[in-house]
Amino acid sequence: MKKQPSHIDKNNAVISIRNLKKSFADYDVLRGIDLDLYQGENLVVLGRSGTGKSVLIKLVSGLLKPDEGSIEVLGKDVTAISDRELQELRIRIGFSFQNSALYDSMTVRKNLEFPLVRNRKGITRSEINTSVETVLDAVGLSQTINQMPSELSGGQRKRIGIARTLILNPEIMLYDEPTAGLDPITCIEINELINEVQQRFHTSSIIITHDLTCAKMTGDRIAMLLDGQFQRTGTFEEVFDTDDSRVKPFYDYNFIE
Repeated sequence: MKKQPSHIDKNNAVISIRNLKKSFADYDVLRGIDLDLYQGENLVVLGRSGTGKSVLIKLVSGLLKPDEGSIEVLGKDVTAISDRELQELRIRIGFSFQNSALYDSMTVRKNLEFPLVRNRKGITRSEINTSVETVLDAVGLSQTINQMPSELSGGQRKRIGIARTLILNPEIMLYDEPTAGLDPITCIEINELINEVQQRFHTSSIIITHDLTCAKMTGDRIAMLLDGQFQRTGTFEEVFDTDDSRVKPFYDYNFIE
């Protein structure tokens, strides 16, 4: 389950975050964090529930506004651009939601076609068909094209959600708890798919999780979020080579050998 080496350009940060702060009422969720995501990298943000992991990617995608700090994504300052520029930027960012976010009233085909038709003006039926077939093949679910989401398993819905994200050829992927609610075997399949997406589509990704198996399998680098700040960053082994009382129980609970 060791992560295979990736082609990472450490001279090219596709996301650059500096002194990022976010509070809700009197609760300081993020307390001045710095973070870079490099071209071609899978970066795992690891932490317990409620530590601000999902808040972080909502800030990156412009769904939330920071209290302080800067967020540069693909050369654009997310905190300073217009709504139109933000919409254009979001097309270059794939967001894989925890609940897959499929439309229950649409077939798999229609779910995949929807973002294409909405964002690619003038696209032909042939181009739509090719794109749908390509992403379904990438997630290994070509046979589900005419099925409804209610006919799919949780793991299949997760895969289709990733396929729908990929159909616009995003440069950055944001995964929010990609293995949440899945059985152990399906978790491994989703982790492998995340790595396949990285290799096949040359994406750079932030993977939000509290699942150590997911972190170990997918992460080129791990950033441990504790008490509103990144307390430890590095490889999986480097992050957990510590007696820190906040980190060790997290590892022990997950029973990874």
